Amino acid sequence: MQWYPGHMKAARKEIVKAISSNDVVLEVLDARMPLASSNPTLADICRGKPCLKLLCKTDLADPQVTSAWRRHLESGPDAPKVLELALLKPNTGETRTRVLEACRALAPRRDTRAKPVRGLVVGIPNVGKSTLINVLMERKVTRASDQPGVTTVTQLVTLREGVALTDNPGVLWPRIDEPSLMRLAVGGAIPESELDYEVAGAFFVELLLARYPAAAAARYGIDAAATSPSALLEHIGRRHGLGPGGRIDLQKAGNVLIHEFRSGKLGRISLEVPETAASDSTP
Repeated sequence: MQWYPGHMKAARKEIVKAISSNDVVLEVLDARMPLASSNPTLADICRGKPCLKLLCKTDLADPQVTSAWRRHLESGPDAPKVLELALLKPNTGETRTRVLEACRALAPRRDTRAKPVRGLVVGIPNVGKSTLINVLMERKVTRASDQPGVTTVTQLVTLREGVALTDNPGVLWPRIDEPSLMRLAVGGAIPESELDYEVAGAFFVELLLARYPAAAAARYGIDAAATSPSALLEHIGRRHGLGPGGRIDLQKAGNVLIHEFRSGKLGRISLEVPETAASDSTP
């Protein structure tokens, strides 16, 4: 599941060239996995620039865990500003106001008509960058999709208030540790064609039963306390049809489970907690 296509290498080079001419970095993170969705190579490139971390997809994440992540990310003397964002229509006006105010506060010397604030929007694939740009522009100016790799070229947009934003393709890093790679796969940052749904499903079902047993019980009608991860995956497989020879299709079961998570049918679930930053020994 290692995926690092050519356009990502090109995008990384463009970000390196653009960083000096921008005032603020807007790093878009997945609220369900803020650590896994934070690209360490982008952190190195953007070091020293005022940074605004935007937790998107909060409508799908565990709200208590998201608040804990915000507090964690904002801790420390040089901590960035962090905003929790819901990019759904009822909240778009508030989202727009909060992001613009934060950008201006981070670059007060540029907040004039002659010198508008310039922001560099970065993040991993399918994290919500294009949706955010469309919300800030108040119209569709870039294609947004629930599949990674849709944005493949850099785009400059200027908001009516004068703030200029550069939207970049989603960028991963060449070597990703296994726990982070599994979270990225489950969360939707890896293309469907690269996924082994049986492996990804096994990872997620263990997390689901360990942290959200009530959600598993409500969705699949099982006794979560008495059900093992492998038994739940097989249960899902039987519910959605057996494969050739009457065997349980674990690829299909994993596919169903992961897409129900991504769509919110399992409820608001986070893939990692702040303690993950200190230890990745557990899911």
